[in-house]
Amino acid sequence: QVQLVESGGGLVQTGGSLRLSCAFSGLPFTRTTMGWFRQVPGKEREFLAGIRWSDSRSYYADSVKGRFTISRDLAKNTVFLHLNSLKAEDTAIYYCAADLYDHYGRTANDFGYWGQGTQVTVSS
Repeated sequence: QVQLVESGGGLVQTGGSLRLSCAFSGLPFTRTTMGWFRQVPGKEREFLAGIRWSDSRSYYADSVKGRFTISRDLAKNTVFLHLNSLKAEDTAIYYCAADLYDHYGRTANDFGYWGQGTQVTVSS
């Protein structure tokens, strides 16, 4: 059974940083793609970053490239999203996602497994 559990969200001031974590279980170590998305009320889930477990290649949405970084800890079965230079418009629920294939998917439909989300609030 695949499980994804996010943590690390919270309240931060404009310009600040956060590190989100996604601990997972039940996923194979090969042919898995992990991703981070966010969503605000009334809008579709927005892709932010992804990483392929087999070759550690990462990819990003243009909107966050240079500010957000995705990384992983193989020993801890954890993927991270480092959020830097945060802005008020980064306020959202952030979700971790996984899929059992190697790909460079950028839509919610490309990922079959989801965590429960963690709230990030950026105050101005």
